[in-house]
Amino acid sequence: MEKFITATGKTIDLAIEAALRELKMDRDSVSVEVLENPRSGFLGFGATPAKVKVTYEAPDEETRPAPALSSASRSKPKKAESSPAHKPLNPINPINPPKAEAKPRPAEAPKAPAAEKPKAAEKPKAEEKREKPQRQPKVEKTYAPAAPGSKEERIETFIKGLLEHMGSDAVPHAYLGEDDTYQVDLVGEDLGFLIGRRGETLDAIQHLTNYAINRDSSKRTRINVDAENYRRKREESLRRLAQKVAGKVVKYRRSITLEPMNAYERHVIHATLQDYPDVSTHSTGTEPGRRVVVSYNKYPQDQDG
Repeated sequence: MEKFITATGKTIDLAIEAALRELKMDRDSVSVEVLENPRSGFLGFGATPAKVKVTYEAPDEETRPAPALSSASRSKPKKAESSPAHKPLNPINPINPPKAEAKPRPAEAPKAPAAEKPKAAEKPKAEEKREKPQRQPKVEKTYAPAAPGSKEERIETFIKGLLEHMGSDAVPHAYLGEDDTYQVDLVGEDLGFLIGRRGETLDAIQHLTNYAINRDSSKRTRINVDAENYRRKREESLRRLAQKVAGKVVKYRRSITLEPMNAYERHVIHATLQDYPDVSTHSTGTEPGRRVVVSYNKYPQDQDG
């Protein structure tokens, strides 16, 4: 079941952080819609905070069945038996009425022995309790060592020195991927601070590496730095967000402005919705606060980054 809350803050990022603290959720588990942009006012007068709408998925509430009536409550109440004081006395001897003679019971025929019911075959305990599926062991990716003097070695050497200055023991592994792009995987423990908030630190490492490797080269080399498959997970999250926002735009026929994103994230939104019917996207604002606007429009506009 989809629910939402609204939050305010001095900036859009502070409003989002306030909503996430209240929900105790991370950024990738919610979708954000900017309702009002902050206004500084004039000389401190007329200033208004930013207002955002944060939508999240909440588990459906289970309806508890009504308590069944007990056997005692279902049974009909018995009529109160009259006490001996209210019974009519024997007219012959009202003080000591004669006792009724007990009639002899007819001899009952002996009952045939009941056939024993076959006992149900006992199920082995292994069948009664289903074994939980065992988790598959995590397969670690293997990397071929970089050839001496190769571009992979240059990339690994630069990033290794950069990580040492940052106090990280992570190891970079570079290899040539698709579209002549060099992929670099950072392998190690506690990689969260190398990823940073929404991948900002990872983007900085990637930017510095591209600058250092291409500084003295006539042909530009594209380098993509990743850790713990963060970029793939982030891209999948952005695609889900784009589809959800586009559905709301078509349903309510109004534009929705997303939160600020970097150029790569904006490109993912544009690419995901480029063939979505009755929806167009464009970017607005200046860096680093540039945002994607999803509009209800059958005629697509220019999709700039």
